[in-house]
Amino acid sequence: MSSEIIHTSPSARDGGHSGAIKSVRLLSPNQIASSGMDRTVRLWKYSDQEKGITPQIEYYGHKGSVDSISVHGNRILSASADHTVGLWSTRKSESPAAPPNMLPTNSARSSKRRKLNSSVSTPQRGPLSMLKAHTAPVSAAIFDAKDSTVGYSTSWDHSLRTWDLVTATLVDTRTTSHSLLCVEHLPEHTLLAAGSAARHVTLIDPRASATTVSAMTLRGHSNAVVCLARDPDSTYGLLSGSHDGTCRIWDIRSTKTDTDGVVGESIYSISRNSVGEGKRVGGDGVKVFDVCWDKKVGIVSVGEDKVVQINRGEGVVPKAA
Repeated sequence: MSSEIIHTSPSARDGGHSGAIKSVRLLSPNQIASSGMDRTVRLWKYSDQEKGITPQIEYYGHKGSVDSISVHGNRILSASADHTVGLWSTRKSESPAAPPNMLPTNSARSSKRRKLNSSVSTPQRGPLSMLKAHTAPVSAAIFDAKDSTVGYSTSWDHSLRTWDLVTATLVDTRTTSHSLLCVEHLPEHTLLAAGSAARHVTLIDPRASATTVSAMTLRGHSNAVVCLARDPDSTYGLLSGSHDGTCRIWDIRSTKTDTDGVVGESIYSISRNSVGEGKRVGGDGVKVFDVCWDKKVGIVSVGEDKVVQINRGEGVVPKAA
């Protein structure tokens, strides 16, 4: 197997992030969005011919680290440690000017950086709206899979919130018993899956008519569940990644009922190949940070072991009838 580094993200001097990058999403074959601890969201253009990425727009508006983003069409949703959700446009013409108080300060250091950047003039823009209701850091924000005018967000404040993105208003709040760290939409079943600090995945029905917050609980992880992905071949399949160093595959039809209600158990567990012999306590050194389930590539996971791991396998979850 051979590999090729096409391009690494530019440094702050070259118009890139000035802090650690926390989230990256592909908008199209030639557009990439990223966010980071420098409180910004950034849009990049990728050129296969030039084998590089160049900055297109810098977005300012958050007051804390932007820990997660999601994309749909020409819109970006961001989840920030400042307790807010940001909505942004990839179209420069419809994006408001960046708030002056959010732009880099006029310190001697930033003045020096601007001189180094004299040849770079990346447009700076602000949010279409900032959604405020959470009372703790927002861990994730996503678009409704069938209606991009609706958004969902999870937070350390134990809540999952539903937003009308057209009017920038809060529609509904579902409060759980634990901090929620990630969210994925299962539209065919009108459910939202939320990973929690309590080591399980909660399936939540966001409809106002729902009489209970938790429709089902998926148990099996031994540490916080921090990332989720849908099965590309089955409406019943779900993938979770955890700080316990494993990814688990779930079939939401595989359930039982106990004193806590409807409970699901994973049908398959994937450990980090880097573990070798023995088990790491609590996933120490091999925590899973993010996952992706692609129809062609397979299950991709990244973790604390600094490894991109790809697992392939067919027929793990039966296809929907």
